[in-house]
Amino acid sequence: MFTGCPASFQPQLERQLRFHPRELVLRDCLSGTPMKNRGEKNWFDILHRCLVVFLRLAITVGIVLELIQSLWMNAAVAAGILLLTFVPTQFANRIKVKIPPEFEVITVAFIFASLFLGETRQYYSRFWWWDIALHTTSGVLLGVLGLLLVYVLNETPRVELHMRPGFVAFFAFCFALATGAVWEMFEFGMDRFLGMNMQKPMLGDPSGLTDTMIDLIVDAVGALVVTIAGYLYMKRGNDSIIDRGIRRFIDRNPRLFSASS
Repeated sequence: MFTGCPASFQPQLERQLRFHPRELVLRDCLSGTPMKNRGEKNWFDILHRCLVVFLRLAITVGIVLELIQSLWMNAAVAAGILLLTFVPTQFANRIKVKIPPEFEVITVAFIFASLFLGETRQYYSRFWWWDIALHTTSGVLLGVLGLLLVYVLNETPRVELHMRPGFVAFFAFCFALATGAVWEMFEFGMDRFLGMNMQKPMLGDPSGLTDTMIDLIVDAVGALVVTIAGYLYMKRGNDSIIDRGIRRFIDRNPRLFSASS
């Protein structure tokens, strides 16, 4: 029993304790607002939905402008990018997983910045730091994905598996860095066999090697930041934007953490 908590909250709090740090569960209990309320639709969710719609409208406007200028290939690429922004949500719906709005807006924003602005609007050439910023962001996103993959397995009663927070964080870091390395191999293959220029000259090095190494370094930095935040959440219950996102994913997908499902 949680001393000082409303009696009506006790069953829910016992369930939440299975996959949330005790400090966070107790804090919400004493405040009279159980953790499941965080998953309910509110103004914060609506704001994120509006941001996603705005980004998709911006791509649509870009497509219209390309068509007006008779840039058919650019318009086709932009249309493909627009369709790509719907893929994460449709995939999640297919496997019956609810994505928190902040995860969706970050994913759509990344697609918008990397493909629409980066490729069709030539931001990679116009701003030398654009590629570095996006690789850092990708390290963060992949780190979060790695954390969620192992965290779901670690906290699901149906799976006889229990890993320490340090190993979960280590796996997430390695997952993000390995995915970044695979992407660099993809870029090399596209340049080598299709004559593209994905590995661009950087800092006076025309070979693309410096570009590749800087990409991997910033991937590692982004992944390290998010895995440290995830480790502190699992170990001490520290609160941050990343931790709140993980909790909201858990709260929106209770069936993944239910022993009876």
